[in-house]
Amino acid sequence: MLKSHAPEFGEADLSNCEREKINVPGSIQPHGVMLVVEEPGLRIVQASANAGRLLALPEDVIGQDLARLSPSLVAGLRPLLAGTLHEYPMPVRCTVGSGKAQFDALVHRPSAGGGLVVELEPAGPCTDPAMALAPALEEVVSALTLRALCDEAARAFKRITGYDRVMVYRFDDAGHGEVLAEQREPGLEPYLGNRYPASDIPQIARRLYERNRIRVLVDVDYMPSPLVPPLSPLTDAPLDMSLCGLRSMSPIHIQYLKNMGVGATLVISLMVGGRLWGLVACHHYVPRQVPYEVRTLCELIAEAIATRIAALESFVQGQAEISVRRLEQRMIDATGRDGDWRAGLFDGTHAVLQPVNATGAALLFDGQIVTAGEVPATPELREIGAWLDAQPRAPVIATASLGIDAPQFGGLRNIASGLIATAASASSGEYLIWFRPERIRTVTWGGNPFKPVAVGNDPADLSPRRSFSQWHQLVEGTSEPWSSTDLAAARLIGESITDVALQFRALRMLVAQDQLASVVNQVAAAEQPTVIADAAGKLLLCNEAFHRLLPAGPARPTHIHELAAAFSDDRRAAQRLEELLVERKAWRGEVFVGHADAAPVTLLVRADPVFATPDRVLGFVLLFTDVSERKSAERARRRFYDSMVARRPLPPEKLDADSSVKLQSLLSTVVANAQLAALEIADGRPPADLPALLESVQASVSRVADMLTHLLWHARSNIGGPQD
Repeated sequence: MLKSHAPEFGEADLSNCEREKINVPGSIQPHGVMLVVEEPGLRIVQASANAGRLLALPEDVIGQDLARLSPSLVAGLRPLLAGTLHEYPMPVRCTVGSGKAQFDALVHRPSAGGGLVVELEPAGPCTDPAMALAPALEEVVSALTLRALCDEAARAFKRITGYDRVMVYRFDDAGHGEVLAEQREPGLEPYLGNRYPASDIPQIARRLYERNRIRVLVDVDYMPSPLVPPLSPLTDAPLDMSLCGLRSMSPIHIQYLKNMGVGATLVISLMVGGRLWGLVACHHYVPRQVPYEVRTLCELIAEAIATRIAALESFVQGQAEISVRRLEQRMIDATGRDGDWRAGLFDGTHAVLQPVNATGAALLFDGQIVTAGEVPATPELREIGAWLDAQPRAPVIATASLGIDAPQFGGLRNIASGLIATAASASSGEYLIWFRPERIRTVTWGGNPFKPVAVGNDPADLSPRRSFSQWHQLVEGTSEPWSSTDLAAARLIGESITDVALQFRALRMLVAQDQLASVVNQVAAAEQPTVIADAAGKLLLCNEAFHRLLPAGPARPTHIHELAAAFSDDRRAAQRLEELLVERKAWRGEVFVGHADAAPVTLLVRADPVFATPDRVLGFVLLFTDVSERKSAERARRRFYDSMVARRPLPPEKLDADSSVKLQSLLSTVVANAQLAALEIADGRPPADLPALLESVQASVSRVADMLTHLLWHARSNIGGPQD
């Protein structure tokens, strides 16, 4: 690597790995030759310093025509010029100069432009690729599990490449790697199961692995061959070597391999779904050169493996989707059967736990909590709901270390170290939450991941780690990590719950609207003067029976406070209405309504607040009863009683009128109230009228009780309170 294009070694650390422009090293590995050719004339403008020696040419290649240097290369190259040479290199078998030695040329266009890049390597022996490819593909396609696939892949690459060690290496969501499969020569230390920190492979290197799917290092002790001139004459900038197989390696990476005792490497990318899923890492402990045909076979097999990985992951995903759809159908069936979709989730079978392999689940919905399995206590669940509300809104919120992410929940780790939550609706505080307990486990790292850097004055003193001996870490406070399949299943269940819950609420709204219209019509047509107001005192309904009691006026009242003006003693009425609205204090008493051409009308008032919860009022119901005739009958009865006193003594009255009114106001004593009314009628009516009048009283009381019951139900449901 040219020093002008690399970090100063005395300042090198892992952050320099990210700053290193490893795609423009300015040099190559010396087992091959690099030429940069301008178009369309195909004149060589830049070359590696070893070109003349390796190609056995007597003169400098700079300035020569490529056709003069290698007619066979140009003949094979011309049909490729119209293709996609900027995406991946294309091969041409050729000879160079007057020699008869064959070379494999790989040709591509750099992404930044600037002619053609030609890489020349000595050609390997001719082989039949089908003989090696067919059995490897058969092994890959027949693998039924991910572990089996990785084992077969390691065996196939070991057989084809001949490297001392072959590892199939998978990245997790945090970028850490784990060796899932390994084939090695006897006597080598096993790496199977080892984990390696994300810092071992910087992001810039991962991006190159995504673009250039196969990388070879022939000899860790190689001396780089620089490009001449250092800058491309076509762009006046360092040559972009992202697609180059001969590109020099980072000094930091070279030292990393030396510390492992590795002499040569071959690394193949496994791209699944457009992301770097993992790597096949081949290590040799002495220098090893791999011809183009073998590398191509490896790349083809890697593509087949990646396709098989996608198929296996899709199968698992498909099984999860089937479980979710079954759960969704259970919710729909429960809605039709029980009127509540929640019964489909929490029916005692723990079906809600299976799709995400959880040990507990809790649904926070409509102010209620329903649970299955092992879950925190109700107050803690509500705290978790509040914590979720404070997180950035996302389809799924997941953590395998709840007590670490939110220390206030550290005491729940035996039940809820792992949490995955999805919103049950668009409303805050409504979630379906799954839990997993703490899983204390030992993680084996390939060296201590917490001591990744050693700094010195040159590359030999620099390494992400000096020791790669197994390092064991006891992990506490975390659960089994949630897999991508778990996350996908949670997201799908959340979407289903949102849809079913919204449909359920829409259905309930339609039912409530229909019932509201029916109740409003009943109240509007009722003979009992009735006023209904919301929690702020705004009048929602004043039926015609009430309006008929009021004197004619320019406008009808719209607020509880405006009712006082209709009564003769408006100050006292205003005070009682204020106490009703502000203090939630019920009102029992009499008011008088004056008419210009008639005697005042006496009304009994029953005004009550309607509570949804002890601290939340839904509204107010005011019932009025015209007792003017009863008052007249009472006076007549008194006069009759007074006139009869002189003739014979009458038994004393057992109850006065006020006690009778108070009894009428208690719906819990409707029967006793009816009996008192019957006694009063018996005192003032002829015996022949008693049956019809008693039946009328009984019907009136029943109607009032039934009407008020419906009104209360209506008022609560209309404002969104819980229903029975």
